[in-house]
Amino acid sequence: MKQTFTILLLLLLQTVQAQKLEKIWETDSIVAVPESVLPSPDEGLLYISLIDGAPWEADGKGGVARMKTDGSHYDAAWVKGLNAPKGMGLYQNRLYVADISQVVVIDTKAAKVVQRIPIEGASGLNDITVTDKGVVYVSDSKTARIWRIVNDEPTVYLENMQGVNGLKAVGEDLLIASGKLFVKADATKKITRLADLPQSGDGIEPVGNGDFLVSAWAGYLFYVKVNGTVTTLLETQEQKRNTADIGYDPVQRVIYVPTFFAKTIAAYRLQ
Repeated sequence: MKQTFTILLLLLLQTVQAQKLEKIWETDSIVAVPESVLPSPDEGLLYISLIDGAPWEADGKGGVARMKTDGSHYDAAWVKGLNAPKGMGLYQNRLYVADISQVVVIDTKAAKVVQRIPIEGASGLNDITVTDKGVVYVSDSKTARIWRIVNDEPTVYLENMQGVNGLKAVGEDLLIASGKLFVKADATKKITRLADLPQSGDGIEPVGNGDFLVSAWAGYLFYVKVNGTVTTLLETQEQKRNTADIGYDPVQRVIYVPTFFAKTIAAYRLQ
């Protein structure tokens, strides 16, 4: 009986033990206003959207950079000619990038733009996620809409999603950061509230056990448990370091953080 109680106590302690971050590396301030980081572990690469100007200005200064997952071999000029690119999603060799009013499609093998998909009435395209079947979802923060793109044809999927930003497709579900609300839309578009966030959510990444990492642009990284409990893993607001659309490698348990105006990429291991 005593042994059983001890085992149960140890399991309880493991359950309530707070997650921590270990900083692995950070680049110098050489990344031109990075908004999103998308890991491609099979390639050993990180794709990084570069605004390189005003956040919503169609100035042609933006692009997509690449670097290795250890922070080396930074290529700032991998693809140029975008405006203010933000969220990205990868399906096979097609990289989808939200760029104000259109979704730009980049062939990663050829390293060039192969298509631009205009989104009618959009002026604030923000995050992108792609399902394992190649269905693309993109949020428009300024019109409170989420669009669905199938075979390069966009249609409105959800409306009246105030403050919508971060998206993440997980199976048949679409995870959504809509202001401070963290919700799930199932295949029938039924919306379930998962948690209330202290700050408006930006990037969303599943940890793999029903829990999530959610970033807030102002300088916060939250750990959201399956029961809705929210804890703060990282707070960099006072240092004026943003935490925009994060990327996550679940195998290595590494979180990649674009710091926006601080112009760096930082890597942390989730412990």
